[in-house]
Amino acid sequence: MFANIRLVISALLVILNTALTSFIISFFAVIKLILPFPFVKKLMVSMANKTLWCWATLNLWMLNINNTIDWVVDGGETLSQEKWYLLLSNHVSWADIVILSSVMKDKVPMTKFFLKYELLYVPFVGLACWGADMPFMRRNPERKDDDFKAIQKSCENFRSVPTTVVNFVEGTRATPDKLKEARTPYQHLFKPKIGGVAFTLSAMGELFDGIVDVTLAYPENQDSPFIDMLQGKLTKVVVRITLHANDEKVNGDYFGDKVFRRGFHQWINELWKEKDEYLQRILKR
Repeated sequence: MFANIRLVISALLVILNTALTSFIISFFAVIKLILPFPFVKKLMVSMANKTLWCWATLNLWMLNINNTIDWVVDGGETLSQEKWYLLLSNHVSWADIVILSSVMKDKVPMTKFFLKYELLYVPFVGLACWGADMPFMRRNPERKDDDFKAIQKSCENFRSVPTTVVNFVEGTRATPDKLKEARTPYQHLFKPKIGGVAFTLSAMGELFDGIVDVTLAYPENQDSPFIDMLQGKLTKVVVRITLHANDEKVNGDYFGDKVFRRGFHQWINELWKEKDEYLQRILKR
């Protein structure tokens, strides 16, 4: 009973924080729309990023107030908020965005996520995400050119302000129930969907100062980390951060060079194999 009350209160606070953040960023988005000058756009995006930082900071405060969490954050000491990064992560739960934003907010520029196109029409949230220059993806093979154009457009905007572009490479949450039914060579991960990573690198690969590989895990709350987080039951969060150079093995002509494409697939697959072995060690399940 008490846990359910905490869940309702926590959910309301998260919704209020998100709604207020969306409203503020929507205001910046309207200014950017009315005054489409480069210096105005840059200023509005910077203000939107500062607002997102406040959103993440308040979320982290609420997390720690509502839960007694053992934070295990390994790596990330050499990252900078003045650089551009592509961040690749496994996807475990709806809690991942909150956790990633909370942990990375003072290490890298504010994270930008690839979003489903339908979210563009969600009141305030869609306008706010547009105002923060987040790309909206249709994720339809027949309209992949639209996705590539959306990434290119966002990437052009990213050039003016240091940015971290986040890609959940699996494309969906690797929950225990889903993994039981999936055909995957991994114990804790789905097969990586490499196309989205390739699109991003093709559009702005030369801009990235590095590729940040993040492994997320909730060792003591594997079945329902999001609900446990809201109920105050989240006890341990593991975030491993590894920085990879943006060099010739990941930055090339993915769509026109077969040799590079094979090498890139091999690199991602090796990354995922090592990530799965790491998760097996810490989850022991």
